[in-house]
This record gives sequence, structure tokens and C-alpha cells, in this order.
Amino acid sequence: MKKARIGFIGAGWWATSNHMPVLAARPDVELVGVCRLGQAELRQVQQRFGFKVATEDYLELLDRCELDGVVVASPHTLHFEHASAALNRGLHVMCEKPMATRGAHARELVRLAGEKGLQLLVPYGWHYKAFTQQAKQWLDQGKVGQIEHVLCHMASPLRGLLSGEGMKVVDVSGQSGANLFDPDPNTWADPQVAGGGYGHAQLSHASGLMFWLSGLRAHTVYANMSAPGAQVELYDACSVRFENGAIGTVSGAGTVPTDQGFQLDIRAFGSEGMLLLDCERARLELRRNDRQHQSVALAPDAGGYECSGPPNNFADLILGETAINWAPGEAAMRSVELLDAAYRSAVSGKAELV
Repeated sequence: MKKARIGFIGAGWWATSNHMPVLAARPDVELVGVCRLGQAELRQVQQRFGFKVATEDYLELLDRCELDGVVVASPHTLHFEHASAALNRGLHVMCEKPMATRGAHARELVRLAGEKGLQLLVPYGWHYKAFTQQAKQWLDQGKVGQIEHVLCHMASPLRGLLSGEGMKVVDVSGQSGANLFDPDPNTWADPQVAGGGYGHAQLSHASGLMFWLSGLRAHTVYANMSAPGAQVELYDACSVRFENGAIGTVSGAGTVPTDQGFQLDIRAFGSEGMLLLDCERARLELRRNDRQHQSVALAPDAGGYECSGPPNNFADLILGETAINWAPGEAAMRSVELLDAAYRSAVSGKAELV
């Protein structure tokens, strides 16, 4: 049996509680090597998942291991360095969001992947829901006409994590038993490590979905951000003008009560109608000017995050089992461009060009 040989650069909470268990459960995947800081933690990961090579040096990982692909799950500000090193060695890459923290870096990753014929996937779980794929099909078919305005909003229960207090989490994969690690507050709450707050931590998901669905690309961004009780922002309010002349708002809040779920709401208004997608309340509706309306009947929990889709898609792409990358680097690049301009705007107090 042909196996996808995969290495990991970064092995914290999410990589070890989701990506590794999902891939380890596949007989056609071999977990070859892992890199993370901290010898004790590194050995825990190696023993749990059976990696042949375990090192604190990602270059040693890339040099020593025979790999087909690499999962980059290191802190945000290191994604470009690690992903570009893997792409330059001819390896497929699944890079955690945000794919980078600078627009130029994101464009370079997309260029490298395209130039070398490699897959570049960013694990946006909501892309793997049947109803969001239906929404993309409608928009690709021009069901709302020319998009003229979009609304993109997300909110999450992350105040403790973004403020540096930390938070306990439950096992999300259902495959690994107890989590090896809880999220490290430093990688989320330290601006030098995280590169930003709620924007990188969560709006990268929502904006990546918005760009993937709509095909839009930001041109200028004006942003306000606030960080009550934290070093990184908890709230984002962005006004965006897109390259096609459309305008929109992208907003985020990291302070949902911890007993509540995520909010993710995207609305696209166009010359022929509007599309309404709401993951919190599991709604997908198409409302057209000609009254040829459509809606999808959804279970109340249909909007829940899809954890296993991205790593399985990555392995299938490596093995040639599919040619569809549901969360391509191009959409992630456009998200990074928007967020990069937003962070610059929050400092400058003026609209910033992508």
C-alpha cells in the first residue's frame, strides 16, 4: 500500500489533539518526523504517535526525513519560514491559519506552491461542510450576480486565551484520549509570538471562508481594534473595499461566554439577490430578485466545525485520491492580505492598501 509520508513542524494543542490523531488513524499515512521545542514534550508526542524522528530543529527534520508532505502548526509568526522551507524542498504543505502574518509572505507561499506544482492547504474546517460547499456552488454560478457588498462576522469564547490567562479544553478528536497539551497562552496572547490577536486567531477562519466563497480580493482596509485587559486585540471592526468595487465589513469578537458556541455569519449582496450563510444557527438561504429563492434544510448542529476534513483532504491530495483542495492557499492568501492591512490600519489610523 502506498503511504503518504508526513512530518510535523509544531506539535502543540491542536496538532496533537486533532491533526495527528486523524492522520494516525489512516493505514495509508505514515507519521515520519516531528519537530517542536521542549525535549520532554517532544518525547511525549513521539511516544504517543510513533514518530521515527523527533527533533527541536525543523531543518534537521526536513534534511533527515523522507517526506511527501509537512503539516506546519508552529506559532503564527513562524508559518512563513517553516512553510517556505518545506515548499522549497518539494513537499506539499498543510499550514495552519493564518498562513502567514504578512501579505507579501502569503503571496510568496502561493507562488512557490504553484511554481513547483505542490498542494498548499490551510485547514479551514468550515470549508468541508456540505452546505458551505453548496453556497460556493451558488456563488460560482452567479446566483447573486455581481457581488456588491459583503458582511463577515465571527465571535468566539477566547477571552481567557487571548488575555494570557489560558483555558482548559476538552478532547475534540474523539480518537486520542486526553489531550497531551492545553493551548499555550504565550502563542496566543504574546504579540511578538502571535503577531496579533483575534484577527489571526479566528478572523482568519471567517475571512478565509468569505474569500473562498466569493472570489473577492481586498484592495483597501480601514480598521479599529481594541484590547481590553489584553496585549492583543479582542475586537476587530474592519471596513473593506474590494478590487471589483464592492465594499464590506469584517468584524470579530473574542469574548463569547465560554458555555456558548462560535458565531460565523457571512452575507453576500449582489446585483441579482443575496446569499445568507450562518454557521451558528445552521442556515443557508439564497434570496433572488426574480423570487427564485432556494434554501437548504439543515439540522440544528449542522454548522459545527469540521475537524477531520482538512487533514484527510491533505492526505488524499498527496496520495492522488482527489484533485480537489477544499481550502486552497489562494483563499488563505487573501485573508492574510486583509488582516495585514487591518493591523497596519489600526496603528496608522487610516485606510491601508493591500
